Amino acid sequence: MAIVAAILVGLEGLGIVALTIWQIGALLAGDTESLTSALALLVLSGLGATAVLAFAVAIWRGQSWGRSGGVVTQLLILAVAIGAVTGAYAHPATGVALAVPALVALVLLILAIRSAGGAARTGSEAPPE
Repeated sequence: MAIVAAILVGLEGLGIVALTIWQIGALLAGDTESLTSALALLVLSGLGATAVLAFAVAIWRGQSWGRSGGVVTQLLILAVAIGAVTGAYAHPATGVALAVPALVALVLLILAIRSAGGAARTGSEAPPE
């Protein structure tokens, strides 16, 4: 469970890396209205990608902070997915494409958290996944 969750969170992190690279291209091409906003978004995207990739590595290693960060990440992705399917410029396919992997990762993370919690209560190591 945790390994698959780590892989999904890692893929999400790579998706943010791709978004950051796209933003760099847009910035270099002059396809931005505000240089200040573009740079701020670029920095935030880079920080977000770094954090999500760090969560993936921590989940892989069985560290609780990675699972916690992974859960928060999935909830944020689900919020973006809901925004994508509603409003004047709704794109339901985009919302579904964001929501499905986030829901799968969220369920796997919750199962991994339960498994780690059960192992901690019994004083044993978490079962292999």
